[in-house]
Amino acid sequence: MSIEKNINKENTTKVVPKNARLNEQGKSPFTFIDLFAGAGGLSLGLEQAGFLPIFVNEIVPQFNETYRKNRNLSDEQYFVGDIKKLNEKIDEYLPRFKDADLVCGGPPCQGFSMANRQRIIDDPRNQLYKEYLKLLSVVRPKFFIMENVRGMSNKWEEIRENFETYLNSDDSRKYQFSSHLLYAEDFGVPQHRERFIVIGNRLGISPETVFYEIFKNKKKPFVLKNALEGLPKLGIKKVKGKNNIEDDDSGYTECDFAYKRNDFYCFINGNRKIEKLYNHKNRYNNPRDIEIYSRLPQGANSLHESIEDIMPYKSRNDIFKDKYFKLEEDKVCKTITSHMRFDCNMYIHPWYARGLTPREAARIQTFPDDYVFYGSQNSWYAQIGNAVPVKLAYAIGKGIAKFL
Repeated sequence: MSIEKNINKENTTKVVPKNARLNEQGKSPFTFIDLFAGAGGLSLGLEQAGFLPIFVNEIVPQFNETYRKNRNLSDEQYFVGDIKKLNEKIDEYLPRFKDADLVCGGPPCQGFSMANRQRIIDDPRNQLYKEYLKLLSVVRPKFFIMENVRGMSNKWEEIRENFETYLNSDDSRKYQFSSHLLYAEDFGVPQHRERFIVIGNRLGISPETVFYEIFKNKKKPFVLKNALEGLPKLGIKKVKGKNNIEDDDSGYTECDFAYKRNDFYCFINGNRKIEKLYNHKNRYNNPRDIEIYSRLPQGANSLHESIEDIMPYKSRNDIFKDKYFKLEEDKVCKTITSHMRFDCNMYIHPWYARGLTPREAARIQTFPDDYVFYGSQNSWYAQIGNAVPVKLAYAIGKGIAKFL
């Protein structure tokens, strides 16, 4: 990610994202802590809205590597590990947390996911939000954001009681908080993605007033073809494994490239000129899947008559009807998920007989074209699928910044 350096009064160097809003002294006016940071989608949107990360927590090393290599923070600003361990050492970190305007985070959500048929509040994966609340209760920033899947909204009244217990159990300045379901496409993102967002503050500001400011940033969404057009076509990867191959079939981890500067390019990249293509790698598919990809028309799934003779799950079509799905170019994309690390059968390219590449998925998530993902190709998909769309995060940050 492109950055610019700004010198403070003590002649020490601070690094601020190029798109961040700066005050008159050239400093980022707002600071934040990101918990469960992943590859940095939520952080990046906040940075573009004028916030500066001062501390980052992520448990997966490859995800943290991506976050770290796209920024210029010091090693002391990261805690790579379980948030429970961070809370156990919280007294050591409090001095660097005292200036945080905002704490944000999306606790792992598999237990709340609508895709999980056994969603229960006692699922161990659902308890990490309490660790998030535990840290909030100690740090007590001016604002906080918690984002999660829609399924958490079904348990909100029960979860809300925990917010009150952790945050408002004493006589200190109490938090007001509220929740909404936000839809990424309402903020320009070419993707249908619902996120359950809780925003709170201890400044006496009505949370609904904050959400009102966020909703002012709504705009007409781009559609899938806007995110895909102009990228290299890529052929069909016919060799299983061999991820080190770099060519017009397998794709490219990094190569020189001249982007088409259209409205979508400017939406995700601003006015910056980017001349490198990253993470545009194809994945291997067997001949049967390639044939299915070729036959399906846009908008069709596993039940379509064109693949009836070769569909491998005919006896269980009621379960696997969405095993295959060909995306529609003139609509917003279906939700990008981390399942893409296993296969892209549900994300068939609308024009070619292949699945989406990580770079195409990253564009749909509104990551800039020079945001590089590290680790294995499967990890790229997981990082991108788990991220908050950057431009959704930007809209949230821009709304909150009005009150700081």
